[in-house]
Amino acid sequence: MNVLVTGGAGYIGSQTAKFLARAGLTPVVLDDLSTGHREAVRWGPFEWGSLADRDFIGRVLRAYRFDGVIHFAANAHVKESVLNPEKYFRNNVANTLNLLEMIHAAGINHFVFSSSCAVYGIPEQLPIEEQHALRPINPYGDSKLFGERILRWYEEAHGLRWVALRYFNAAGADEEGETGENHDPETHLIPLAIQAALGRGGQVEIMGTDYPTPDGTAIRDYVHVCDLADAHVRALHYLCNGGESVALNLGNGRGHSVHEVIRTVEHVLGRPVPCVKGARRRGDPPSLMADPSKAFEVLQWKPRVSQLNDMIETAWRYKVARLSSRAPRELARFAGNFR
Repeated sequence: MNVLVTGGAGYIGSQTAKFLARAGLTPVVLDDLSTGHREAVRWGPFEWGSLADRDFIGRVLRAYRFDGVIHFAANAHVKESVLNPEKYFRNNVANTLNLLEMIHAAGINHFVFSSSCAVYGIPEQLPIEEQHALRPINPYGDSKLFGERILRWYEEAHGLRWVALRYFNAAGADEEGETGENHDPETHLIPLAIQAALGRGGQVEIMGTDYPTPDGTAIRDYVHVCDLADAHVRALHYLCNGGESVALNLGNGRGHSVHEVIRTVEHVLGRPVPCVKGARRRGDPPSLMADPSKAFEVLQWKPRVSQLNDMIETAWRYKVARLSSRAPRELARFAGNFR
């Protein structure tokens, strides 16, 4: 069984490719390497190209017999989307439409879509259920909502069956150290805090300390990347076994503030994280926390790495493995503090 994994050289996509291979499936990764990494493609064939190129998509679809598609390929930074909305609608919406047109022509009817909690906007209640109003407050969230709407109309017109996975904040790294966050520039809080603790990334900017939260910093629901990968594999099996189209939240059901994350990084590494206060980031809600009960019911999915300190430990181990060859003495000394 071949599975097309768009964006499979990225953070979550590469982890999912590993889990697909572990389940006995063959992930065929399609990626333009604009943000992904060739070395992260280890568990199946690699096709280098862009979803903007319909001829390229057609060649890939003719080269393999695909039983399903898992679609990660997208830009995914809230701040950038506010500054450059055209990039997000071109890549996240127009290129998704290219892909859907081509797989429809190829007769592929199982589609797992990497969506986001950003489709909800500012929540009216917490935790957030799937039936919550969909009111994105930034172009990134709007682009993901457009993707979900296209899927619904493709089902109506063409019989496509899909699962849209609205995950909250991805965190951590592969427990065996093979994949992890490797963005350039890095924008996610946990790897930024680890780099700062190592003296390699300057200070962590806390973007907003005046939110209506207990400590004034934004609260997010963190979910481990291995649990996200597991959910994507389960979603594909669910569709192949006749499951109906559905949108599902992926999260732990509890939130952690920016200050809490930083304190936990300090505890795990045994080192301080230098910080500086900054202004709120445009397009950011104060708090996001999932109600993941529907995913439990539909996919029999439940987070296995659910504690924040465990997520941070896997991220730290991955960072040590990546940097050890560059500064082995320094990292060995820091690793001695690792719990």
